[in-house]
Amino acid sequence: MAENRISATLAPADREAVMQAIATIREKLPFLIDLTTEDRRTIVKMGDKSRAFVSKALEVATQNPNFLPRYFDLEEMRRDLEIYEDLYPVLLSLTQLQELVDDTCIAAGSEAYAAALAIYNYAKASGDVTGLDAVIDEMGRRFSRRSKKKKPEAAASSSIK
Repeated sequence: MAENRISATLAPADREAVMQAIATIREKLPFLIDLTTEDRRTIVKMGDKSRAFVSKALEVATQNPNFLPRYFDLEEMRRDLEIYEDLYPVLLSLTQLQELVDDTCIAAGSEAYAAALAIYNYAKASGDVTGLDAVIDEMGRRFSRRSKKKKPEAAASSSIK
C-alpha cells in the first residue's frame, strides 16, 4: 500500500469548535462582499506592486487636494486602503490555512480511495467471497466506461460484403 501521509481523527466537539470559529470570523467581518464571476474578471486589482503606487497616490492627494474634483472622496480612498491593509494579513493566514486543509483533504481522500481500490481488487481476485458477488459487481460499475453511440446496424452490415 502507498505511503500513509495522514492518520488523524477530528472529534465532533473540535469540528464544532472550528465551525464556530469560522462563524465568529464571519461575524467580525460583516462588511465582506461577494463578487460575481464577471466582477472578479473585470475589476481592477491591487497586487503587491500596486500597493506602493496607491500609497503614494494617497499621499500626493492628501498633500495637494486642490487638483482633485469636488466629488472625489479622499477619506473613502483612505478607508479603502486601510481596510485593505488590515485584511491583508488575515487573507494570508486564511490562504495558508485553506491550503493546509485542502492538501489534507486531498491526501486523506487519496489514501481512502487507494485502500478501497485494494479491497476491491483483493475481493475480485479471491474466489472466496461468498455472497459478495453482487457487491463486487456494483463496485465494478465505478470503472465501467459508457460505450459511445453504437453504429446503426445497416451501416455496419453494408460495409461487410
